[in-house]
Amino acid sequence: MPSKLPVVSGKKLTQFLENIGYEIIRQRGSHIRLRKMTFIGEHNITVPFHKEIAKGTLNDILNKISLWNNIPKDELLDRLG
Repeated sequence: MPSKLPVVSGKKLTQFLENIGYEIIRQRGSHIRLRKMTFIGEHNITVPFHKEIAKGTLNDILNKISLWNNIPKDELLDRLG
């Protein structure tokens, strides 16, 4: 059964991504750009630095992180929650 998406702030998600190897490369307004070299190439992701990230946006970010890092989405949710 799929895990329910948690309520996450941009700050918490950014810190989580830094813990799995992403680095902040720039910030423009309320969005932060992160980068990581993965086994399939360079992955760039933009995270909105808001108090609460929309569920659809969080779902899309986690799907991309899962794909690029070969980590199951459920494991990401467990580590994030």
